[in-house]
Amino acid sequence: MFETERDLLPEYEHYRDEGCDLFPSCLDCPLPRCRYDEPQGKQIRKELRNVEIARLHAGGSPIRELTERYGVSRRTIYRAIRRSDEHTDNATADIAHGQ
Repeated sequence: MFETERDLLPEYEHYRDEGCDLFPSCLDCPLPRCRYDEPQGKQIRKELRNVEIARLHAGGSPIRELTERYGVSRRTIYRAIRRSDEHTDNATADIAHGQ
């Protein structure tokens, strides 16, 4: 193998953009930093899931449907909804206090 073949610049190297479990493509990912570069990268996935669960529940999706859709327990669904409600309550309190 020639020296130039081993030391190709990254832009000349071919690789597959397989993304991650959050987004199908690294090049089209909306996150400011890669989830693998974050110390709590796995937590991002759960937070995105929980936000979506709370949004769907607020839109009228029943608990049973959400448990089946996400493959989690009823307790996990209720926890996601509760945390969303707490976040909303905290934001409302901050606005009321001018923060």
